[in-house]
Amino acid sequence: MPPCLNEPVWSDVSLPSVIWERMRLLVFATLLGVLLDAGDALQIQCYQCEEMKHNDCSTPEYIVNCTVNVQDMCQKEVLVKPDGIHYRKSCASSGACLIASSGYQQFCTGRLNSVCISCCNTPLCNGPKRKRPVPSAATPNLQTDRPLRFLLTFLLLPPTLFPLT
Repeated sequence: MPPCLNEPVWSDVSLPSVIWERMRLLVFATLLGVLLDAGDALQIQCYQCEEMKHNDCSTPEYIVNCTVNVQDMCQKEVLVKPDGIHYRKSCASSGACLIASSGYQQFCTGRLNSVCISCCNTPLCNGPKRKRPVPSAATPNLQTDRPLRFLLTFLLLPPTLFPLT
């Protein structure tokens, strides 16, 4: 019995069209995975305090969750005053933080009345310098491997699960 004219015959399907369809599905699946995971991936935690001496605000009670999709960086200001070094730490938007840090470069001398502003974009990066990397379990709000796992799972599936119609 001859195939219907509207149904594709596998011998009529060219390899480039199969690859094109597979690529379209792959792009869609990747974008879907990224969008579903965006809430977790775009929130950062930073230390937040005003005018603290001796870097004292790098303890758990000063940890805050920054505003999702707005404050994507941590900021640290180091002020050298007559009574010692003072710290200000906060969440910041990348634009505001980078403008502030570049604007204060000329005042970052390390001498009396100097101000140094730095920006970073990893969890709690505005705290004291760490001697070793933080284990991934310490950053539960950043689950950026979920879209990658979804993508790898998709790539491992046999092509027969996605027949062309």
